[in-house]
Amino acid sequence: MNPDLDRLQPYPFQKLAALKQGVTPPAGLGHIALSIGEPRHAAPAVARDALIDHLDGLSGYPLTRGEDALREAIAGWADRRFDLPEGLLDPHRHILPVNGTREALFALAQCVVDRGRQPADVFMPNPFYQIYEGAALLAGARPRFMDLLPENGFLPDLDRITPAEWDRCQLLYLCSPGNPGGSVMPEDYLARVLELAHRHDFIIAADECYSEIYFNDQPPPPGLLGVAARRGYRDFARVVVFHSLSKRSNLPGLRSGFVAGDAGIMAAFHQYRTYHGCSMAPPTQAASIAAWNDEAHVQANRDLYGRKFDAVLEILGDVLPVSRPDAGFYLWPEVPMDDEHFARELFVRQNITVLPGSYLSRETAAGNPGRNRVRMALVAPLAECVEAAERIRALLADH
Repeated sequence: MNPDLDRLQPYPFQKLAALKQGVTPPAGLGHIALSIGEPRHAAPAVARDALIDHLDGLSGYPLTRGEDALREAIAGWADRRFDLPEGLLDPHRHILPVNGTREALFALAQCVVDRGRQPADVFMPNPFYQIYEGAALLAGARPRFMDLLPENGFLPDLDRITPAEWDRCQLLYLCSPGNPGGSVMPEDYLARVLELAHRHDFIIAADECYSEIYFNDQPPPPGLLGVAARRGYRDFARVVVFHSLSKRSNLPGLRSGFVAGDAGIMAAFHQYRTYHGCSMAPPTQAASIAAWNDEAHVQANRDLYGRKFDAVLEILGDVLPVSRPDAGFYLWPEVPMDDEHFARELFVRQNITVLPGSYLSRETAAGNPGRNRVRMALVAPLAECVEAAERIRALLADH
C-alpha cells in the first residue's frame, strides 16, 4: 500500500459522526442539518432539460478535453464574469472541464509537485478544505498551514512567510470567497500573490467555487484570471483557477466544473488526465453548457441566500458574535464554549447539526484557529434556517 495513505487524517464528517454517536436528540424536533455545504435549492430547469435531451450522447466515449462547445461556453462565461479582453482566454489552450472541482483540486497536486525537490512544500489556508491537505500528502509534499485569523480578516497573512519559505513552495492553494470564513481576497491582495508566485516560482491553485454566492447589493468578488489580465500577466503564467456548477447552479450531483489558466500547466494536466480516466459524460457536458450560458437562475439563487442571511442574523445577531460574510453561504461564529461541546449540545438538545471549527483546521504554533468556532451552512430552505436560528438562540439562553 502507498505509505502516504497512513498520513491522511479522518475527514471532518467522520469526526462529526463519532461526536454524535451514542446520543439521541429530542424526538419531537425534526433534524436540521447546517453542517455540510450541499446546496439544496432547486436545480435550474435549463440544465435539467439539456441533460435529458442529450442522453443519446451516452453511446460514445467522451474526450478528456471535452467538447469544443463546452470549453467555448466556459470561456464566454469567464470573459463576461471577469471582464477579460476578448480572445485572451483561449478555450483550446487555457481550459479543461472537470468532474467537479474536488477531484481536480486533488489531481493538480499529483501532476505539478516535483518529489525530487525536498522539502516539497504546499501552502494552504487553515482552516481549509481538507482535499488540499490530502492532495499534498499523496503527492509526497509537506502541507504548510497559513492561519486565518479575525485580525487579518480571515485571509492568509502573506507577511508571515519568509522569502526562504516561499522559495520552498511549489503550490499554493487559495480559497476566495473563503470556506468557512466567507472572506473575499481584494484585487491588490491577489496581485501581491501573483507577484510572489513569479518571484519565487510556485503555482497558484485558486479555488473560486463560491465566487457566485455573493450579495446582489455588493460587487462580485474578483477572480484571479481577471486580476492577472489587468496586472500584465496576460499569459496566465503560474495561475490555475477552479470553478464549479455545484454552488453557482445548485448542481452538486452533476459533478461539473472547470480549471483554467497557464497553457503549459493545462497541457501537462490534460496529459495526466488522459491516464487518470476522468472525461465528462456528454449529457453532463450539454447540461453544463446550458448552465454556464444562463445567469437568471444564478441571480435568483443569490436572492434566496440573501433572504436567509437577513432572517438568521436578525435572530442571532444579539446573542452570537456573528455577521454577514463577504460572500459564500456559511456563518463562522465564535461560540461561548468549546466548539465540540457546543456542536454536541446543539444536537442533543435541539437536533441541529453544525460542524466544529477545529475539525476544519490543524494545530499550529499559535494553536488551532478553528477552535471555539462552528461552521453553519445556510443551505436549508428559509423556514428551516429560521427555525434553526430560533433553536440555537434557545440553546444559548439555557447556557
